[in-house]
Amino acid sequence: MDRYDAGMKVRREVLGDEHVDRATANATEFSRPFQEMITRTAWGEVWTRDGLDRKTRSCITLAVLTALRAENEIPMHVRAALRNGLSPEEIREVLMHTAVYAGVPAANSAFAIAQKTLDDLE
Repeated sequence: MDRYDAGMKVRREVLGDEHVDRATANATEFSRPFQEMITRTAWGEVWTRDGLDRKTRSCITLAVLTALRAENEIPMHVRAALRNGLSPEEIREVLMHTAVYAGVPAANSAFAIAQKTLDDLE
């Protein structure tokens, strides 16, 4: 299996078919190469590595997205974290831990986004 196919498999397992189908369907001539690069590199090279399990990768991803204030990406990765085995309580702990190192304002925003995402899933 090449990196793109391996990446697409993991991407679908982590983010869900609905999200991936929407992202690929909405790709334009301009954005399609970026979607393909994400699938090959992030999902096909990094998320497929043996060194960390998916639960740990989700913890790191949530922490980094919070630190970067990448609020548009947080809902998708809260859902992915749940799919990867994190409980809402573990997601909370990741955000609390991140607040200490990345700042309370960033974590406060992430908490609000995560809470809305969790509420929407109920």
